[in-house]
Order: sequence, then C-alpha cells, then structure tokens
Amino acid sequence: MQFLDPAFFRIVSLFLLGLLTTALFSSLREPLASTISSFFPKLLTPSNPLRSFANNSSPMASLSDYRRALDDLPATPNKIPAFFFGHGSPFLAFPESEVRSGAYGAIGTHIGPTGPLASFLKAFGPTLLEKYKPRGIVVFSAHWETNTERLVTDYGDENPLLMDYYGFQPEMYRLKFKSKGDSKLSQRVVDLLTQAGQKARTTSKLEPRGEDGRGFSGPGLDHGVFVPFRLMFGEEFTEIPIVQVSIESNLKPEDNWSIGKAVSQLREEGILVLSGGLTAHNLRDRASFTPETARPSHKAFDKAIHDAVNITDDAERKKAMFALTKHSGFRDSQPREEHFVPIYVAAGAGEGGDVRVVCNMYGAPTIAFGI
Repeated sequence: MQFLDPAFFRIVSLFLLGLLTTALFSSLREPLASTISSFFPKLLTPSNPLRSFANNSSPMASLSDYRRALDDLPATPNKIPAFFFGHGSPFLAFPESEVRSGAYGAIGTHIGPTGPLASFLKAFGPTLLEKYKPRGIVVFSAHWETNTERLVTDYGDENPLLMDYYGFQPEMYRLKFKSKGDSKLSQRVVDLLTQAGQKARTTSKLEPRGEDGRGFSGPGLDHGVFVPFRLMFGEEFTEIPIVQVSIESNLKPEDNWSIGKAVSQLREEGILVLSGGLTAHNLRDRASFTPETARPSHKAFDKAIHDAVNITDDAERKKAMFALTKHSGFRDSQPREEHFVPIYVAAGAGEGGDVRVVCNMYGAPTIAFGI
C-alpha cells in the first residue's frame, strides 16, 4: 500500500468535513448521504492518489452458489416473493477498461462492471422474468426518500432517468435504460397505501424529484434503479411497466416495514416488488465496501444480518431484524441508514412467508421474502 502525503490527507479531510457541513444544512430533498455520494467519485478517479488506498484486491469467489440459489427459487407467479437486492453503485456502469486496469482497486473489483455483483445481477433479472412472469415491477430505492407522504411515479410511455450523481466521466451521463410506466399500476399502489392509512400520491414527469448531475432538477428513476436494471433487464426493457415508490425519510425500520406490508397484495396480482440498497455503505470509510478491506465491526454486522434473516420464526425474525440498527457495528457500516432500510420494505412486503438468502455477497446481498 502506498501512503498518502500527510498534507494532502489533511486537505482531503477538510474537504470532506466541508461536504458534511454543507449537507447538514442542505434542503430535505438532498439527504446527507446523497450529498456526500455526489462528490465521492471525484475522490476515486484514476488520477487521484486516494485510489491507492483500495489497491489490495484479491480474486473473487465462484458464482456457482448464487446460480444454484437462483435455480432453486420456486416458480410461484401467483404469489411472487419480494426481494431486497444489492443495487450496487455507479461503479457497475464504469468503463470496463478503467476497472480492469486496477485503477479502483478492491472496490472496482468487487462492485464494478466485471465483478461478482454485476455477474449476479445479469443472472438475477432473467431468473425473475422466467420464474414469475411479472405483469409489472414496483421498485423502492435507497436514493428516494420523502417525508410522511409516499410518491409513486406515473411517467407514462417512457420513464426518464435521474442521473443523481456528480463528477463522473462524460459517458456516465449518456447511459441508457428505456422503460415505461403504467398509470393503472401507479394508482393501484397509491390505493393500497391509502387503504393502509398512509398518505400517498402519484408524481408525473412535470414534477422534479431530485438534482441531476447534468445540472438541473428533474423527475426520473434514480441510479439505484436504472444502473442495476440495465444489467438485469438490458438497456431497452419495455415489455412490462416499472413504477418507483419513495421510502420514508425518517428511516425507521417499522415505518418502512409498514410501507412494504401495505403493498404486499401486489405479489398476488402478478407484480414483482423489488427494494434496493446496500448493507455496507460508509462513504467515510471505504474499507467498509469490500470483504478484503472490511474491518471486524463491518464483518460482525454483516454476520448479524444473516443471522437475523435466517431465523425461522416470523415474530423472532422481525424482532431480530429491528434490533440490527442497534448492533455495535451498525454505524460503522451505515453512518446514515438510507441504504439499509430498504431491507425492511422488502421484509414487510413478504411478511408471513419463508425467507431465503439468494446471494450472500458481502455488502450487497439479495434476499427473498415471502417464499
């Protein structure tokens, strides 16, 4: 490992401190993690000395276990499981040549376009379509929070993309993912949420929902959706509609669980419910992102997640899952838990059924609820 020049390190530390301060006073539309994330790639470019921190990469394990787990999923189109999945990051769409060069070290190897997460997602999407033949997809993402009111996209014939990241290569703003919405599905989601006592409404292309890295505020599916979906379903996927729903910005496990439970009926109506996030997401400690660099506290929290979801009794499993936010290693992996609470949305949607870990990848697992 190369060591950073102390003066340079102090400058970067002050820069990050400034970002944190700015984020704390930013509007509610730009949560802390999103503000930090927008600047994170600037510290990861090949020309930046900080990249040397992650150069201790090692070969990834075989994906045979993940493929076997996908094959073993029961084909139940009349009651589709809800899935929490590791949605990755913009690294999944980075130019392969840059990642293969080793410029991004262990992070690029683990969650980049040639890594195990990308390989899994490419197998995951077709499996979902083949086994469940969904009529539509309702997706939740760590990158869309709203306070007390759920927003549901109603984007019509083509879903726009919100490229809610900053400082990347120009080609990252030319990414394509063509998909469509569906007003009936959007309204069905709103109806289910309101019937459960939640405030909800649709949002159209005319209503901005966040800041785009191209320099404007706009609507669209965020990168927590379109980046993994490009791998899962291809760059053009118009066979079935996609509707995105916001998570609750108070980030309470019980409130986000209730959102999933409210829409659980969709699973019996041919709708696939997906909820994307990451179980390790600490932008202030890049060691948290890969198993090669993870600290003992990161690995202890990762183990606790698997221990909790593998409990067979429904009530005990729910109790253990809620207790995860009090785990001693939780804040080391999740300084702000917006990337973790989507697991509660999926669990709520699949409440009452069996749970199966489909992909046990460190930091980016995929878990089926309601099998």
